[in-house]
Amino acid sequence: MPTYSINIAMPQGLLFSGEVTSCTATGLNGKFQVLHNHAPMLSLIDVGELKLEHPDGKREYIATSNGFLEINKNQLSIIVESAEWAGEIDLDRANAAKDRAEKRLIEKESIDLARAKASLMRAINRIKIASRS
Repeated sequence: MPTYSINIAMPQGLLFSGEVTSCTATGLNGKFQVLHNHAPMLSLIDVGELKLEHPDGKREYIATSNGFLEINKNQLSIIVESAEWAGEIDLDRANAAKDRAEKRLIEKESIDLARAKASLMRAINRIKIASRS
């Protein structure tokens, strides 16, 4: 399959730069796939996963938070607030974050319920993606 270039960046720096045959991302309206010669597009990225398919057939998964994606002339750029390879997710930490967020939502400890809900969504996503490693 033909390949294209991809860069995945977050505030801490570049997570990945290389060639892939496919990238599946989670947009605000659901998942979508980017292949070689995809039409130019700009999309918001939601909390979810990126699935990268490499030329050798290997698949890798990344847990992401919010951000955006741009594809133009076989160059895919993804910028997200955070991203973590499935195999590098600390499940104990993710479960603790999930428990804290659930507690805040139940006990209404947090003044900012939207922030607690977002934290819960990110923790659940990390736990789900970790199972893919």
